[in-house]
Amino acid sequence: MNKKIQGYRFFISLVFFVIIIVFYHIVNSYFSNIQDINYSSKYSKTKELSYYSIDDYEWQKLCERLREISDLYSGKVGIYLKDLKTNKVWEYNADRLFRSASLIKLPIMVGVMDAIKRKEASLDEELVITSKERMDGSGSLKWARDGTRITLLEAIYRMITESDNTATKLVIDRFGFEYFNNYFRQIGLAYTNITIEGMSLTSGRVARENYTTPREMGLLLEKIYKKELVSEDMSEMMLDILKRNKSHSRIRKGIPVSWQVGHKTGLLRKSCSDVGIVFSPKGDYILAVLLDGVPSYRSGKDFIAKIAKITSDFYKI
Repeated sequence: MNKKIQGYRFFISLVFFVIIIVFYHIVNSYFSNIQDINYSSKYSKTKELSYYSIDDYEWQKLCERLREISDLYSGKVGIYLKDLKTNKVWEYNADRLFRSASLIKLPIMVGVMDAIKRKEASLDEELVITSKERMDGSGSLKWARDGTRITLLEAIYRMITESDNTATKLVIDRFGFEYFNNYFRQIGLAYTNITIEGMSLTSGRVARENYTTPREMGLLLEKIYKKELVSEDMSEMMLDILKRNKSHSRIRKGIPVSWQVGHKTGLLRKSCSDVGIVFSPKGDYILAVLLDGVPSYRSGKDFIAKIAKITSDFYKI
């Protein structure tokens, strides 16, 4: 009887030991993945990229197909496509002015990061939500109670991932329109601007609109990608935030679900846009598609998704 009890106890102890070992490996693997989330895709693709090159003939076929599709769309179209490995570029009305809508939140984020780099702001500083800052439209902060405090980092995160208008208002009030316009000029954004009227959510025309161009959005993304504007850590943080964009339409819809994309969308006053960095197995590339005067927002979103699909097909292995 004692031998049976001892054997039973030994068996229970062995099972318990195995469970502990398995649990340890699961937890260790989980936290290792969290720690490496910003870097794994970059380093794992480095070796793959060396095996591929861009065929000039196939690239030309891609560009011709994109031009055909763009010529047929009934709204105004602007596209900037750049392969970040070979620096090949295809443009379609890339210097034409388009309403930026929520695309303006991309250079706003970069401007805030620059202020933090110069010790003029801190990611940990708190911003207070009041009725003055509360904005309708995108985002969930409009439901927050007066007096709610969020950090500058959370405001930036919500501004990009949710396109939260209340978070954007908090950030603009913190730094001011003049600061952002001056910063845009400093980093070479000659046409991108931000105005009080341009931030209005009205569907009608405004006296002074916010504008940008496909090329300027594309070049800004490239500078973020190459870490040319702020520190490497801050650049990685911006890329990570862009990759967490919650929009599943437009560029995100047009590329394989397994690919990463860091992007920002815009939708207002018959403008529909998406600009992003796509991380494909064949190489990373920038795609900026801006539309104005769209027949409907659905048609605009579908057009951008189609452009993204055609482009991603070219980059599939």
